[in-house]
Amino acid sequence: MTTRTQGLGAYGESLAARHLVAQGMVVLDRNWRCEQGEIDLVLRDGDVLVICEVKTRSSTAYGEPLATVTEAKAERLRRLAVCWLRDHPVHPPDVRFDLVGVLRPPSGAATVEHVRGVC
Repeated sequence: MTTRTQGLGAYGESLAARHLVAQGMVVLDRNWRCEQGEIDLVLRDGDVLVICEVKTRSSTAYGEPLATVTEAKAERLRRLAVCWLRDHPVHPPDVRFDLVGVLRPPSGAATVEHVRGVC
């Protein structure tokens, strides 16, 4: 991954976190890693644990940001959620998987699209 791509991803994750906090969620973890992979954001929305994947693009030339989340990626997020819960003393009554797509064009404001409960 190039420095430019890493910077774009970090920008998108920060913007997504601010957007979700503004909606009343609380960030519990960012860029949590284990041997299975990484969770971009772990949040609490009331008493629901939210596992959030963030996809950031600078254009739609290769598709919309959220279109890149495949069933295989969704399955990996479910496995990562189990790992996160195993490693943290949290026992939520429910777990939800959300996606946030960030589009940051070369000029103009970035847009954020939040989809709840995707997998």
